[in-house]
Amino acid sequence: MAVDSIIFDLDGTLWSCIGEACTSLKNVLSKYPDVKKVITYEDMESCMGLQIKDIGKKLFPQLDESMQIKLMEEFCGTEQVYLEEHGGRLYPKLEETLKILSKKYKLFIVSNCHDGYIQCFFKAHKLDKYFIDFECSGVTGLSKGKNNKLIIKRNSLKSPVYVGDTATDAESAKVAEIPFVFARYGFGNAEEYDYVIDSFEEILTLNLSSDS
Repeated sequence: MAVDSIIFDLDGTLWSCIGEACTSLKNVLSKYPDVKKVITYEDMESCMGLQIKDIGKKLFPQLDESMQIKLMEEFCGTEQVYLEEHGGRLYPKLEETLKILSKKYKLFIVSNCHDGYIQCFFKAHKLDKYFIDFECSGVTGLSKGKNNKLIIKRNSLKSPVYVGDTATDAESAKVAEIPFVFARYGFGNAEEYDYVIDSFEEILTLNLSSDS
């Protein structure tokens, strides 16, 4: 069956905000001198694709859960204020490619981010016009796979694919029982996929008219 819709991951697939995330978290930690953790680019990169609560556990395993949650809540708020105004780093030819895709497919976003993060992507870069719907774990509390299923059901999608850059994304596509497009230019790795792209615009060259 020909693909009728494309669901995208956000970080590592549509944009990168690792530098911005590092700065935001460092600003939060500056208020807590007892927390000695020094946040590096590599630390944040290793967290891409995780839910916010799991990022807190990964970065601050020495802290109790309540403090992890407190830091992550402050981090999300600080990052959101910055991203709404400044945005992140879009991958090359992103908008041009979305414009072409939106004429043929229904486009969506499903991410493990906090509530408001996808809206920052839309607001800063004025890209909401290309997308029909979006969902995230920060709203539903669900895994990415279950949120994929939620988007599919809510929008009556018949033959979607999911595009992402990590093994978690590949697993989410498997949970939703849809094909997976591996964005190999992103942050992670995936061993199982139906399609692979090495740049965002390369998605235009894929044969999505039939099963892979």
